[in-house]
Amino acid sequence: MYFALFMVAILVITGFIWLLDSLVLRKKRPVGVAEPVAVEYAKSFFPVIFVVFFVRSFIVEPFKIPSGSMMPTLLAGDYILVNKFNYGLRVPILNNTFFEMSHPSRGDVFVFHYPPEPTIDYIKRVVGLPGDKIRYQNKKLTINGKLLDVSEVGNYEYVTSGLNIEESKQYREQLGSVQHDILISDRELNYNPDMIGAKFANDEEIVVPAGHYLAMGDNRDNSSDSRVWGFVPEQNLVGKAFFIWMNFDQGSRIGNAIH
Repeated sequence: MYFALFMVAILVITGFIWLLDSLVLRKKRPVGVAEPVAVEYAKSFFPVIFVVFFVRSFIVEPFKIPSGSMMPTLLAGDYILVNKFNYGLRVPILNNTFFEMSHPSRGDVFVFHYPPEPTIDYIKRVVGLPGDKIRYQNKKLTINGKLLDVSEVGNYEYVTSGLNIEESKQYREQLGSVQHDILISDRELNYNPDMIGAKFANDEEIVVPAGHYLAMGDNRDNSSDSRVWGFVPEQNLVGKAFFIWMNFDQGSRIGNAIH
């Protein structure tokens, strides 16, 4: 969000200088006198900034994955592209939808403004849609009374912060029309009583409110998600992740689609 504010500020400043020169200053400038440097730079940068701002705001935006909460689907260090119009066109910064397209589907990997601190962007998977009734008991999801199909893939090892080796079980989960892999460990997570995670632990059924989504990381026991901080409001949606365009450590991941 801070970058978007910066882009808007530069766009307004360069556009204002260019417009001021076109309407006022140029008429007062003696013939043969060169344009001021500020005007020259404004005229050069405004079109470029406008194109970048338009593309990032309404078409596609790059993001870097900062953590392992979405492993094995996404790894820390993946650079991804996010479709900005799939969930509707939104007013930059304010994030209000001005043109409806579609809504998140169960199983989408989506980027959103972190509800407790909207200046931060998070990426998780859509598990619950508005109105869904969800249970998460014994580390298995039940949605609207149906236990999700899960099959074991094998063991999965990865390095955590502090260079510790973490071992989890890798499973393949069918979430709506999307089949994807998740990681489950022996770790038991503790939640405050008012958190969704605590309600799941008590075998309570959660109903996703209208205009909200339940988000979870694919690395189920190493993810701060809706179980901790609550539902994702429609207002906070940024876009749908769809493509890995760079990973400097693992070149084989470049070009992979995100499912």
